[in-house]
Amino acid sequence: MKKIKILTRGILKENPVLVLVLGLCPALAVSTQAESALGMGIATTFVLLSSNIVVSLLRKVIPSKVRIPCYIVLIAGFTVLAQMAIEAYAYTLYQALGIFLPLIAVNCIIFARAEVFANRNKVFDSVLDALGSGLGFTLALVAIATIREIFGSGSWFGMAIPWLYENRVAVFSLAPGGFIVLALLLAIVNKITNEPIRPHEHDCSTCPSAATCRKIKIEVEGGNREY
Repeated sequence: MKKIKILTRGILKENPVLVLVLGLCPALAVSTQAESALGMGIATTFVLLSSNIVVSLLRKVIPSKVRIPCYIVLIAGFTVLAQMAIEAYAYTLYQALGIFLPLIAVNCIIFARAEVFANRNKVFDSVLDALGSGLGFTLALVAIATIREIFGSGSWFGMAIPWLYENRVAVFSLAPGGFIVLALLLAIVNKITNEPIRPHEHDCSTCPSAATCRKIKIEVEGGNREY
């Protein structure tokens, strides 16, 4: 169950884009077309997975004082490999992603997983963490791009959708449309992931500061209650 939790938490509960609000530049910039969003997600997942594996393998070798420069070199190297592969085998996608493809090297999601998780855990767990976070990032990008492409371009993965193609809403293809869609998805995910607070779950017995907190008696509905 612990392995499954590591794998799945990055998809919804700790989604990099829709919960942690990381990597918003590529999420908004390349999400006008679902195909470009999917390509960016796959490329980022490859770099994330590769860097997590190497960082986990070398976690006891890399000195703590120089770990950040080491992460930069590793991530940049894998980003170059991904960029060269996409340029060689998917040149149209390479042109669509543009400058945001090499900018994977400075994606805060990859640095966060390397520092927070891979640097402290074994290889297999780091692989699961990278796959979960990469899948969550990809799904978020594709979700944003799907809404923007359907309403902004009247198509999906380049295939025209009847009626919508003749009645496109141009704002979804522009920057304001990206922010609108992102805000809506953030609100939906926040509603799903945040459970309502139950009064009986939050009292003095569960408060870590209960021992030092000054209790005050107030009258509530004719009786006394301590807070």
